[in-house]
Amino acid sequence: MYKLTLESGTIFLGRSLAKHIELTDSNLSIFKTRKAKAVRVEMFNALCKELNCQPGDLMEFEKD
Repeated sequence: MYKLTLESGTIFLGRSLAKHIELTDSNLSIFKTRKAKAVRVEMFNALCKELNCQPGDLMEFEKD
């Protein structure tokens, strides 16, 4: 299982970044509460472009 690390660690997903990559307030809330079941590849592309990072910087693998 993959866990998004957008809120933990050094990456903080704030409203200004969310608006810049066209992430809705409801989807921002889903990310912050870690309830995202799926993330579109386009969203990772936009986040990585804005944060100058790789997808592995945004998520980590956890054993079930």
